[in-house]
Amino acid sequence: MSNRVIGHSLFTEFDIYLFKSGKHTKLYDKMGAHYLEREGVGGTYFAVYAPAARSVAVVGNFNSWNGTDYQLNVRWDSSGIWEGFIPDVGKGELYKYRIASSFDAIIREKSDPYGFFFEKAPKTASITWDTDYKWKDKTWMSKREEKDLYHTTMSIYELHLGSWRKNKEGNSLSYQEMATEMVDYVKKMGYTHVEMLPVTEHPYFPSWGYLTTGFFAPTSRFGSPQEFMELVEAFHKAGIGVLVDWVPAHFPSDSDWLADFDGSHVYEHPNPKRGFHPDWNSLIFNYERPEVRSFLLSCAHFWVDKYHIDGLRVDAVASMLYLDYSREDGGWDPNIYGGNENLEAIAFLKDLNETIYEQHPGVVMIAEESTAFEGVTKPVNEGGLGFGFKWMMGWMNDSLEYIKRDPIHRQYHHNEISFSMAYAYSENFVLPLSHDEVVHGKNALVNKMPGDEWQKMSNLRLLYAYMFGHPGHKLLFMGNEIGQTTEWNLDTGVRWELLDHKFHKGIQACISDLNHLLAKQPALSEENFSQEGFEWIDHGDHKNSVLAFIRKGKKQQIMVVCNFTPKVQTNYRLGVKEKGKWTEIFNSDADKYGGSDQLNSKVIKTELEESHGKKHSVALTLPPLGVSYLKYKK
Repeated sequence: MSNRVIGHSLFTEFDIYLFKSGKHTKLYDKMGAHYLEREGVGGTYFAVYAPAARSVAVVGNFNSWNGTDYQLNVRWDSSGIWEGFIPDVGKGELYKYRIASSFDAIIREKSDPYGFFFEKAPKTASITWDTDYKWKDKTWMSKREEKDLYHTTMSIYELHLGSWRKNKEGNSLSYQEMATEMVDYVKKMGYTHVEMLPVTEHPYFPSWGYLTTGFFAPTSRFGSPQEFMELVEAFHKAGIGVLVDWVPAHFPSDSDWLADFDGSHVYEHPNPKRGFHPDWNSLIFNYERPEVRSFLLSCAHFWVDKYHIDGLRVDAVASMLYLDYSREDGGWDPNIYGGNENLEAIAFLKDLNETIYEQHPGVVMIAEESTAFEGVTKPVNEGGLGFGFKWMMGWMNDSLEYIKRDPIHRQYHHNEISFSMAYAYSENFVLPLSHDEVVHGKNALVNKMPGDEWQKMSNLRLLYAYMFGHPGHKLLFMGNEIGQTTEWNLDTGVRWELLDHKFHKGIQACISDLNHLLAKQPALSEENFSQEGFEWIDHGDHKNSVLAFIRKGKKQQIMVVCNFTPKVQTNYRLGVKEKGKWTEIFNSDADKYGGSDQLNSKVIKTELEESHGKKHSVALTLPPLGVSYLKYKK
């Protein structure tokens, strides 16, 4: 048998120790394909984890996909790693691993689990590549470490790269086109962050990226890894943070990738009750295997390290926490204590958050978690999972359930819109109106609203203004900011032509003004996660369907008054603690937004008339299906 592989290793004994302990966070510097020079000869070093293999060969266009020429060497230390240096293999070559298993006679050809770049789907070969890039975002990166996201605004624009905007031919924009068009738009709208649905390589476009195959590669659909870096850098230069959705909960069963990698269930749990996901027909990572935990830890650190990503939104955390998630009785096995918690997954999440926050100051970790699991955003050393923030799914569900009701019935369901404050400080919350609310027959947000077109648009602005006044960070999915009237569609993208109509232009202007208002008014975000930043004026006026509260900063107060009926309510009296003046700084019913322009006079003086248990009060005009923000001055 011919073998042109030269023995070589990038691993130290300490690397192997960390790998086998489930603690390695930088395997991307060791595993996969790396171009280097050895004794003056250029070539590529390959390393892959295949513990049940009896042989592993590198095949590619450089050897006509011949499985005999390039046989890797198995390490002597029982790590299960196969490695070797192949001279004259440079950047841009297609390759896979041809694996013969010790368990069966099947020869498997697998893409590189640590590959940096892949062929465009539906092709699946890995491409020898690097992550070299001369970053020019030093200012952003240095300031990021100093930024306190717990006491400043965070308004997130969630988007899908491939369907944000289509060109004249109906194709997705490239990374380079996004770096101008997308960045300019997000900057103009006043968002502080973008959150990209998974950018990792995936074979099935309609999965939106959530069925990840290339965990260490941005999808090649829109350009090269370096061109994706240019996009991240462009956002940073515009003062905008970049978050990405990251999926450590499951992966697809496609035969070219991680599934049944060497015939021994390397990455998925071998027990179907723990290794198969009934919701998505996908495979679940084996969190009990240390080498898999090292793979996932390294993946998370890779995006923060090599791509300067500012935060990860971890998808489907609830499915990781519970062994019985979406399973019938008898379809799951309890943990060693007889409970339903996935102890190994919980330990992994704690390690993930601890290491990210320790090694990358300024990076944020966000959990998409929908249960009542305690301590999701509590530090690990205090018994929590260690996330920075968590999506507030209860707020989203209750708010949409309430707002879709005919206003005449809202008085009987007032608790739905006020209940969130009962638990608003139990975690550090992000308020999401995400992609999940505008797909699979759930309809566009504006079409959830009751009434005629004017009322629908007013209700939508009402929902947004209430959301921006509520404690917690904000997240809005693309298209929602223009009142898109159809569900999100991968093929057509955002329906930008709607902006030719006044109502849609008004929704966009409303969101832009709310974003800029958050940035200018510290009271709306300075104490987002402290009870000191919020005070009810009245949460019990169900007959008028009105909510009124104060948002408080260290030196500022802003009153938020929401009228959930289409009736203009004049001389509506609200009690306040102190004598002074209140100035309306935002009204969702303004004519420029498409409203009826029922505004309050610029300055409203308090009166010595008792209301809501306070000596002083103000009399306001409450706009129909509208929200008014008023700023206090002594």
